[in-house]
Amino acid sequence: MMSTVKNTLRRFVREEEGASLAEYALLLGVITVALITVITSFRNSISNIFSKTTNTLNSAGS
Repeated sequence: MMSTVKNTLRRFVREEEGASLAEYALLLGVITVALITVITSFRNSISNIFSKTTNTLNSAGS
């Protein structure tokens, strides 16, 4: 009887870990898609910011 309870608890813990891993993988996928979308949408703005920063640093160093 006790070993049956132990096995049931072990199986439950393993199943919960699997669910957590799947949830984390899904969350990571959603975050990745969101980042790609944001970076793609603001690509020109981001590029302009880096260009302006580089130009400012280059002119300040001269």
